[in-house]
Amino acid sequence: MNIKGSTNIVGLIGHPVEHSFSPPMHNAAFEALGMDYAYVAFDVDPSNVKSAIEGARSLNIKGFNVTIPHKIEVMNHLDEIDEVAALIGAVNTIDFKNLKGYNTDGIGAVKAIEEVTPIKGKNVVIAGAGGASRAISFYVAKYGASNLTILNRNVEKAQNLANDVNESGLIDDVKSDSIEEINNCIGDADILIDTTPIGMHPNVDDAPIVGAEDMHEDLVVFDAVYNPNETVLINEAIKAGAKPVYGIKMLLYQGAESFEIWTGKKAPVDVMEKALRKTLNLE
Repeated sequence: MNIKGSTNIVGLIGHPVEHSFSPPMHNAAFEALGMDYAYVAFDVDPSNVKSAIEGARSLNIKGFNVTIPHKIEVMNHLDEIDEVAALIGAVNTIDFKNLKGYNTDGIGAVKAIEEVTPIKGKNVVIAGAGGASRAISFYVAKYGASNLTILNRNVEKAQNLANDVNESGLIDDVKSDSIEEINNCIGDADILIDTTPIGMHPNVDDAPIVGAEDMHEDLVVFDAVYNPNETVLINEAIKAGAKPVYGIKMLLYQGAESFEIWTGKKAPVDVMEKALRKTLNLE
């Protein structure tokens, strides 16, 4: 990387950020396209979010990704919020050209799944009702799913999310239930999306939310966890002959979407995926 006086800076704000895989992914993309950009991670204390945005604007930083715990607070310091990001209630990408916030998490998941199957007209089941589920639920609705069921241990939280998605007008039929009912829900499902942290490193031996014996071969199974690459749920999907979609793909496509928002250029997805796989020791 050749840092010069003309180099454009983009980056990540969160707390903590040491674990992030975004810098190698984006910097590989900039290098491949010969772009005078560099991506840097900034650890920002929650009390400093406003000053971080003001400072970045003063320093002519071009864009930020935003991660936990700043995705909601940062919205208070932007001039404009993308329509779907406003529905989700969280921002993970800022474009400083117009100080506008976007959420690319949901579209990252949708693009990952659509490598395997279109979402339009499908019956989708989502496990979990947290931030990732919220982002993905709105995009699944936007991309034309016919039915959506949200499952969570706290059923009230699932119901609240289901109500919000219903009220968006993007989809007509959103249901909610306890995650204990998952075996009864996936028999007719086309796509299962797991947004829970079950199986995430270091808890790689967690029991999966559903086993191979309750999956069918036409089921597409997406796990948002990307470390490890083959989670306990993905392993069960492979055993069942179902179609696995890996969490690394969501990370890849949300990053590619952010890249295109900042630069206006088509992201070199193959280069970004190679860098991600190398960082995750998957090569």
